[in-house]
Amino acid sequence: MGYDQYDNGENAGWSAFIAGAFIGAGVALLLAPQAGSELRGMLRNYASDAKDELVERGQEAWDAAVERGKDYYEKGQETLNEAGRTAKEFAKQGKDKMAEVGKEATQSRG
Repeated sequence: MGYDQYDNGENAGWSAFIAGAFIGAGVALLLAPQAGSELRGMLRNYASDAKDELVERGQEAWDAAVERGKDYYEKGQETLNEAGRTAKEFAKQGKDKMAEVGKEATQSRG
């Protein structure tokens, strides 16, 4: 799951959806006269549906962020492990080279 999936395009689409839902609900209420209790019930339903949708979207965004965080952490661990292996190998090569140079130096003296 890439970071690009949650770019501004999706956020703008979501904002437009919510705005459209509220505008549509308002127009429907104005054009279809109903009793006060019915109107309040419809408003409660619209508000409840909007809240449920927001909670669901928020949870999806949270889950995606956690997943991306885990991916970044794992990639960081892999990079650090590889750097550690490379450093150990480099140190070993340096040690071996120093031992070789020391051995050659003692042989050339003797």
